[in-house]
Amino acid sequence: RDISTQNVTGLKEQVKTRRTDRLCLQIRATQSGTVRVSLDELQPVKPRYHVSDVLHGELRYEPLRVNWKREDCVCLTWGLGQYKLLVSFSPFKLEISCDGEEIVTLNPENKLYFETLQDPTRYQEQYMILLFHTHSKTHLEISVGMDLSLHGFNHTYGLPEHADTLVLKDTSVTEAYRLYNLDVFGYDINSRLGLYGSVPFLLAHKLERTAGVFWLNASETLVDVKYNPEPNKVHFVKIYVFQKGGISPQTDVRWISESGTIDCFILLGPTAAQVFSQYAQLTGYQALPPLFSLGYHQCRWNYEDEADVKAVDAGFDLHGIPYDVIWLDIEHTNGKRYFTWDSELFPNPGELQHHLQKKNRKLVVISDPHIKIDPDWPLYCEVKEGGHFVKNREGAVYEGTCWPGESCYLDFSSSKTRSWYARQFSLSKYEGSTESLFVWNDMNEPSVFNGPEQTMPKDAVHHGGWEHRELHNLYGFYQHMATFEGLLTRSGGTERPFILSRSFFAGSQRLGAIWTGDNVATWEYLKISIPMLLSLSLTGIQFCGADVGGFVQDPDPELLVRWYQAGALQPFFRGHSAKMTKRREPWLFGDDVTSAIRSAVQDRYRLLPYWYTLFHQAHTSALPPIRPLWVEFPNDTSMFAVENQYMIGGALLVCPVTDPEVTEVKVLLPGSDVLWYDTNTAAVHKGARTLDLPVTLNTVPVFQRGGTVVPRRAGCGSSTADLQQHPFTLTVALDSKGNADGLLYLDDGHSFSYRDQMQFCLRRFTMRAGRLVNR
Repeated sequence: RDISTQNVTGLKEQVKTRRTDRLCLQIRATQSGTVRVSLDELQPVKPRYHVSDVLHGELRYEPLRVNWKREDCVCLTWGLGQYKLLVSFSPFKLEISCDGEEIVTLNPENKLYFETLQDPTRYQEQYMILLFHTHSKTHLEISVGMDLSLHGFNHTYGLPEHADTLVLKDTSVTEAYRLYNLDVFGYDINSRLGLYGSVPFLLAHKLERTAGVFWLNASETLVDVKYNPEPNKVHFVKIYVFQKGGISPQTDVRWISESGTIDCFILLGPTAAQVFSQYAQLTGYQALPPLFSLGYHQCRWNYEDEADVKAVDAGFDLHGIPYDVIWLDIEHTNGKRYFTWDSELFPNPGELQHHLQKKNRKLVVISDPHIKIDPDWPLYCEVKEGGHFVKNREGAVYEGTCWPGESCYLDFSSSKTRSWYARQFSLSKYEGSTESLFVWNDMNEPSVFNGPEQTMPKDAVHHGGWEHRELHNLYGFYQHMATFEGLLTRSGGTERPFILSRSFFAGSQRLGAIWTGDNVATWEYLKISIPMLLSLSLTGIQFCGADVGGFVQDPDPELLVRWYQAGALQPFFRGHSAKMTKRREPWLFGDDVTSAIRSAVQDRYRLLPYWYTLFHQAHTSALPPIRPLWVEFPNDTSMFAVENQYMIGGALLVCPVTDPEVTEVKVLLPGSDVLWYDTNTAAVHKGARTLDLPVTLNTVPVFQRGGTVVPRRAGCGSSTADLQQHPFTLTVALDSKGNADGLLYLDDGHSFSYRDQMQFCLRRFTMRAGRLVNR
């Protein structure tokens, strides 16, 4: 409930800024343990931008009760009374505690920053903000910021997308984490600069508690993190809290956004699973993907023509490697005009799709957000006449360059434009398309080759008069949304869409998959893909992957094998390469390489019942299919920073080989009371140790946790559709007491019948005293 309407003395606080402008503070809380703190101008010259469409469904707030109050502060509570909110007025400060434990303090050092919009007749001075790339000489400073302290924490995670470590770095002497969606080709590793997508969600973990902070703002955002003291260091800092004779760690986080309002959510956990659920209740749960999309995808920029596609398709069958989807990049179109086909290279696209569909395989084509300027192209004319393009600051249609040359950009922030775009995917409009065609949204940061930082200028104008700076990080999210609606409508709402998007924001998990963009074929990029995908998974973007083999440059055979082995253990599994690289279909490197890749892909297919069950859990309870070790072992501090190995669900620990020419790897086996079974040899090892594991080129280190049951298929066939021909196998790994538990989820793999007609099967397997029970 908005407490500013509760007649509680002092809560409709007129917070003072440096120009004595008044702000409206709202504090709301949910029963599940989330606190929402919002600040906006009380009487703005014009409304400020509020992010819409990200929060999913109507949030239900709990009534807040006054626990006690004084002249300068008030203590509020809700629910059963375990939560307390202490609001101080001058200066403003908000302290949040649970069961007597202080968890988060907002504005602890009075650094709240809210630059108000000014009447230009009163304020002629132009305030230029130096922290941001304004792209405009007339931009008035309207930034907002707030600091907060996380008490007892010195490990934080999240804030994708960055090619950086799993644990967020202390930025006291380095650049802040930048959230600003950009097309970055061959991006730098160990960098806090922004990449293709942004999720302004930070998680913090310590013994006994996980918490989260979600900063709902779509403009360029900088986040500074400071650990007090830094992990593994003890030195003097200006503020320490002493408890029981020791130093209690604290993490200070400072958020600043170029524009918009302050809309901050504190997720109180206390477990990681509860934080995942609290975040999903805000932004939505991971969409349940169609089963085929969890298989292997083969992509290249570009397969030359229909004969090339059919030859690659036949090559997988010839070499016994299963796959489900083949992809076409921009060259399949007529001159980079999306929703068209090159009539010479792809003269019969419908027949090509039927050829694939006979083998239960799919085709994915690319659809970017720019539209080629061509007055003779009916689609371009239709878009222009319908007012669906972004405009420049003078009110004319904005023009920039991308793959087609001079282009205009669809304004996906407009629901009218999204509806128009969705209609283009209907079978009657998209000539040459069939029900087995799915979509890839690329270049949707948006990428503008001649734009500032290779993106759209911040003073471009969207529907409603909003400048691009206000919603930049939402652009790709909105195209993803429009494409999702197009494929959903195409099937009459019965079939689950599959769409891959390069750009994303909080809530993109509701729409499909994302990948980590234009990586490079080196061991360093293979290695960094693991913490990148773990960071995405922690922040709700759970159907994620990296281009197997690296998008640019040519991998040597060993690197290619190791990348296939790693990719087969990640949620989205696609091989992709640029047109300037050598062809790298799995059978082009000799029999040993082909055999190793075949084994990795077949193992992936046999494990799909387990993967599909994990995505059902992500869809219903927000548990990420891949998760850092600390999520499963939250009270083992030695797990908090591990990023080279991780858990698939709660049952499988994986440690992909990411270094060349190794004959042995070290595998950390957590849990002093846990047994771990090597899935390759069935050897059993006790936990709380580091195992020196011999490896060959064919070794993929995977261990099953004692006390679990993992479902597989006995064989794999040539695609996911063939899995039903093979029986299930259950691998029962007993714990030290001889017990084990596991789940298996099944449905038709493609429709919404599981939701609309409750047509699904959920089985629990329990092993007790040598007896396996199936419920």
